[in-house]
Amino acid sequence: MKYSIDSILQVLKKVEDPETGKDLISLNAISSLESEDSKISFSLVLAPKNPFVKSLEKACVNILKAEFGNTTEIIVKSTPKIEALKISIGRKDDFQVLPGVKNILAIASGKGGVGKSTVAANLAVALAQTGAKVGLLDADIFGPSQPKMFGVEGIQPQTTKIDGKIFILPIEKYGVKLLSIGFFVKPEDALIWRGAMATSAIKQLINETLWGELDYFLIDLPPGTSDIHLTMVQTVPVTAAVIISTPQDVAVADAIKGLSMFKADKIEVPVIGLIENMAWFTPAELPENKYFIFGKDGLKKLATRMQIPLLGQIPLVQSICEDGDNGKPSVLDILSPQGKAFAELAVNVAAGIEERNKTLSPTQKVEINPDASCHS
Repeated sequence: MKYSIDSILQVLKKVEDPETGKDLISLNAISSLESEDSKISFSLVLAPKNPFVKSLEKACVNILKAEFGNTTEIIVKSTPKIEALKISIGRKDDFQVLPGVKNILAIASGKGGVGKSTVAANLAVALAQTGAKVGLLDADIFGPSQPKMFGVEGIQPQTTKIDGKIFILPIEKYGVKLLSIGFFVKPEDALIWRGAMATSAIKQLINETLWGELDYFLIDLPPGTSDIHLTMVQTVPVTAAVIISTPQDVAVADAIKGLSMFKADKIEVPVIGLIENMAWFTPAELPENKYFIFGKDGLKKLATRMQIPLLGQIPLVQSICEDGDNGKPSVLDILSPQGKAFAELAVNVAAGIEERNKTLSPTQKVEINPDASCHS
């Protein structure tokens, strides 16, 4: 039996916190409340030093069982309450950057509309499904889409203080630690920022987030080449990059510009491969058919010409778009053609990074005169 959220909250409203003298609902102490098949689960969010945490957990279980029956399964998880983030612009970096991160992967595209963020989301989840520890930063300041792709819109990350410094806690979903500027602005609002403000925000999201231990830290960059890209390579030592494009000639031409940026003098970030998205259209009713509506093998031919591996070809399938809109990356359906394509992509990306680490020296942060331009 499934109990309504409202009825559960009405019952929990009767539980009072002795520390404050207020009920749990007034304290906003109930979070992540779910009810399914005679099971109720939620987080109890209280001050870290509240001495009544255990007794309040027990009180919640007892009052819910009394109301809904002893056969009801009650799962309560206590979480320390920490202050919500207020993002600031222009803070200086004064501590070590990403000390627990093994590999930083830049995910780029020469132009918009090629499905870069969709591929980034599915790649992150696919890597996590292999057992790797994965983080994903949505660095597209002016068009963040990862909160929607992971179904976590409207959630605001919290913070914690370590050695007197405030760190952001990334949102965790599908085994991925996620952060985006989209968590701090309304979806309908446009960010009207100068370049310096955008780059300062990126630095804060990288430097002032508690990413912890990660095998792969993916950075979903905005399309094109911009201040954000330069800020990234100046802020962190990027292990490698991948370029995403459709097979269309105009998209491939822009993909070449993306390649040139990473190969540019003083940047020199290894590009471990290309990813061809929307490689062909496959209708759901004819899963064996392929229609090359954006051209055939455009990026595959570029990979051969540039002697760069083609890491994967992702089909254009309606459900990929629908899954992204519904906050459930397609790779979660591992038996589907698109799920298999993303899973294979993750294997190839991991292998590409491993090969890069065996054959090349670790990447260093880039030192660039801000007034100078970069040319390949």
